[in-house]
Amino acid sequence: MGDIQYAKNHKLTLDNRKKAVIYGITNVCSFDTDEVILDTDIGMLTIKGKDLHVIRLDVDKGELEMAGTVDSLQYSENHNIKKTASGILGRMFK
Repeated sequence: MGDIQYAKNHKLTLDNRKKAVIYGITNVCSFDTDEVILDTDIGMLTIKGKDLHVIRLDVDKGELEMAGTVDSLQYSENHNIKKTASGILGRMFK
């Protein structure tokens, strides 16, 4: 049985700084109520804010929906952050 392959396409929709839907996620590196670090098809994405929480996560499709107050979004090419599936999201959504 082969893996389903989805086209690499990154998209981020932010509604009034309160709700975000992000496509093209390859890994959730870390997540807490103040900061989310994601590996995407186009590099690392750091989201900072307050009361951030996951509404929906589909790791197979690379989709994440989150809510809270978003203060900043920053993309970088740095892939040196340790990737682990044993983090809280890896345990919750396995």
